[in-house]
Amino acid sequence: MFGLGAQELLLILLVILLLFGAKRIPEIARGLGKGMSEFKKAMNETQSELTKAEPPAEPQKSSEAKRETPKT
Repeated sequence: MFGLGAQELLLILLVILLLFGAKRIPEIARGLGKGMSEFKKAMNETQSELTKAEPPAEPQKSSEAKRETPKT
């Protein structure tokens, strides 16, 4: 995971524990989870609106293009 070993991850978790305290970590994790879910929901809504707004592309008929003769 990002080239970090077990010792580096343990050190990072220890620093987070010292900075925020044991009581604040669950609150921070809950807030991050809610933020990520809201972000994913907004992305999905935007994607569905974009696909709904695009008109369907009409396929070109290659047989008609071949039949056309140049005007002289």
